[in-house]
Amino acid sequence: MTEITRAEVCAAACADAWRGAGEVLAHAVGVLPAIGARLARLTTSPDLVLSDGEAFFMSEPPPLGRTAADAGVVESWVPYRRVFDIVASGRRQSMMGASQIDRYGNQNISLIGDWRRPKRQLIGVRGAPGNTVNHRTDYWVARHSPKVFVEKVDVVCGVGNDRARAGKGLRFHHLGVVITDLAVLDYGDDGRLRVRSLHPGVTAEEVRRNTGFEIDTGGATETRLPGEAELRLIREVVDPGRLREREVPLSR
Repeated sequence: MTEITRAEVCAAACADAWRGAGEVLAHAVGVLPAIGARLARLTTSPDLVLSDGEAFFMSEPPPLGRTAADAGVVESWVPYRRVFDIVASGRRQSMMGASQIDRYGNQNISLIGDWRRPKRQLIGVRGAPGNTVNHRTDYWVARHSPKVFVEKVDVVCGVGNDRARAGKGLRFHHLGVVITDLAVLDYGDDGRLRVRSLHPGVTAEEVRRNTGFEIDTGGATETRLPGEAELRLIREVVDPGRLREREVPLSR
């Protein structure tokens, strides 16, 4: 077996976020989350519902880069309007990206700078508020850096733990994990991010240096390596084109 890459460690960590999720729709934004959702469906979460990213639910996940038109087995047609019903019902689990995220999990994907005159316009708030108040939301960050992990986000798109606890009507708010190219983070009882595990070869100091706020690394273990069966699925079934290495290169 060839050496296990950092991208494959991240893929297995992403899959673990859906472990035992049951019959919910997996919403995966990015290459590694998409690999993780497919890997979970083929291993620990057989009831997980996948879409092809367009308009179909798939009973057999197609490899990355292919859709229902040329791969996979279609279970049903899903017009866009139905997705809103699924989100509102909570029968969905999302792994989104984050342009900025703070210590409480407030997430920004909208803009950088003053909202009245931003330095950078990003993709907008999109579905982040609805996701974070209706069902579990995890985050994927391809490059862990102080520019992403900031003291205060410029715009709140995804609702963090501090705001959820202070607000009303947010009883379904559920932030899960934040997976990066360096580590897996989760939240302590105080609602703040902490390091759950460090990827092999990564030090606690490296994570602290690349985080723009103080973060607890004291209880960190080492992120697990994918097993042989998982590696075969990643390499031969889910991502034979090795798109994972574009998002998490072999060397940082």
